Amino acid sequence: MFHYLGEVFADQYRVLNVLTYYSVRSGGALITGFLVSLLIGPSVIRWLHALNVGQIIKKDHVQDLHELHKGKSGTPTMGGLLIILATLMSLLLWADITNRLLQLAVAVLILMGTVGFIDDFIKLRRKHNDGLSARAKFVGQILVGTGLGLFLVLKPITYGASYVTEREVSNWNGFYTALNAPAGSSALAQYAQLFTEELKQSLQEGSDSPELRAQVLDELNRSLKSRTIYNAALWQGAPISAELTRLLKAGGQELHRRARIRMNRLLLESAAPDFIPPSTTDLSTKVAIPGFKDLFVNLGWFYVPFVVLIMVGTSNAVNLTDGLDGLAAGASVVAFAAFTALAYVVSRSDWSSYLFLTYIPEASELTVFGAALLGTGLGFLWFNTHPAEVFMGDTGSLALGGALGAMAILTKHELLLPIVGGLFVLEALSVIIQVGSFKLRGKRVFRMAPLHHHFELKGWSESKVTIRFWIIALMFALMSLSTLKLR
Repeated sequence: MFHYLGEVFADQYRVLNVLTYYSVRSGGALITGFLVSLLIGPSVIRWLHALNVGQIIKKDHVQDLHELHKGKSGTPTMGGLLIILATLMSLLLWADITNRLLQLAVAVLILMGTVGFIDDFIKLRRKHNDGLSARAKFVGQILVGTGLGLFLVLKPITYGASYVTEREVSNWNGFYTALNAPAGSSALAQYAQLFTEELKQSLQEGSDSPELRAQVLDELNRSLKSRTIYNAALWQGAPISAELTRLLKAGGQELHRRARIRMNRLLLESAAPDFIPPSTTDLSTKVAIPGFKDLFVNLGWFYVPFVVLIMVGTSNAVNLTDGLDGLAAGASVVAFAAFTALAYVVSRSDWSSYLFLTYIPEASELTVFGAALLGTGLGFLWFNTHPAEVFMGDTGSLALGGALGAMAILTKHELLLPIVGGLFVLEALSVIIQVGSFKLRGKRVFRMAPLHHHFELKGWSESKVTIRFWIIALMFALMSLSTLKLR
C-alpha cells in the first residue's frame, strides 16, 4: 500500500518519495512485522488454547529426555500461523505485490505452511505425535519445489543491469567520440544532450582520465532516469531486444521508475552496441559457483530437481531444528538477516558490480520480504523463548524453511545456503549420521539426534543449548557474508 502511495503522489508531495525506496520499506516491514506479532500474538495464543491444540509430549526411548520436556505438554502449537499472518500483513502494507520474485517467495511460504498445517492438524486430531506420513509430507514438499522449479524454467526471470559501471565500457575513447556526434545524428548522441555544458566541453577535448570517466558515468546514469530520451527516428534500424520492445509498448512515460531506468539502459545498449555489452542474461537455470567471478553451471531441466532438493532439504532441516524453545526461530532470524542483506546487495547495481555478483533488480522486494520475516520471527521469538508460550509446529518450521530456500534460489545464491544455514545443516547431518550408523553398525554416534538433544542429555540446560546454537548460527551467517568478496 505505501509503495503505491509513493508512486502515485510523490510528484505532488515529495516527502512521499521515500516510500519508493525499498530500503525504507524494508525497515517499515521489519518493524511492522514485529509489532503485529506482539499485538496479535496473545490473541492467537488464546485462540489456540481454546481449540485445545496443545503439544503432545511422547515418551521416547530416552526417558531422561521425556523428564526434561514433559512440562511442555499442553503448550499451544501451530504458532506458525502467527508468523505467516503477521508476515502477510506486513507485506501488504510495505511491499510491491506486483513483483514476481515476491509473489514466488510468498507462494512458497504459504504452500509450505499449508503442508505443515495439515501435518499439525492430523497430530492434534489424533492426540499423537504422528501426523502426515513421511511419504505424504515429502510429496507435499516435492510438489511445492517442483512448482517453483518449473516456473523458473518455463518463465525465466530476467537478470540484467540498469545503471552503467566503468568496467562495462569496452572502449572509452571511442565512446567519447560517439557521444560527441552532432545532436540528432545518432541515438547515442541523444544521451550527451542531457549532459552539463562543462562535461560536453571536456568530452570535446577528448583527454581520457579516471575523473572524466566518473563524470560521464554520473551524468549518463542520471540521464537514465529521464522520461524523454527515446526518439523513434534516432533509434530506427538499431537492434531492439524483446525485453526493450515490451517496455516500449508498455509506454515509457507511464512506467514505474525502476522499469523506466531499465528501459533507458536497454536503449543505451541499443545505441552503443560497440561499447556497452548486452546486460540481459537468462540465469534462471544456472547455478553460480561461490568464489568465482561470473562462473555458472547451466543445469537446464535438471534445475527442477535441484530446486526440489533445496526446498525439501531446507524445510526438513529447519523442522528438525525445531526441538527446543526458541531454537529454530532464533536461528531462522539469523539466516533471514543474512539473506535480506544479500537480497539488498544483489538488487543494487553498484554494490553487485563491485562484488562481482549477479545484479537482480527485482530482488529489491525480496529485501522487503526478508525484512518482514525477520520482524515477525523476532516477534514470534518474544513468545517462543524459554519457557515457551507457543510452539511454531510444522506450520512454522516448514514455512520458514521453504521461504529460506526460496530466497537462496531467487537471489541466485543456492550454493551459499549450506553456509548461511550451517546450523540447520549440522542438525540434519546429525540425524543422517545417527540413522546410518545404527543401521550399518547397530551403534549410535550421539546420545540422541537431532544434535541439540545430544547436548541436552549431556547435561546442558535448554537455555544454554539454545543460546550457544544461536551463536553458531550467527557465526555461519557472518562467514557466508564474508565470502562474497572472495573471488
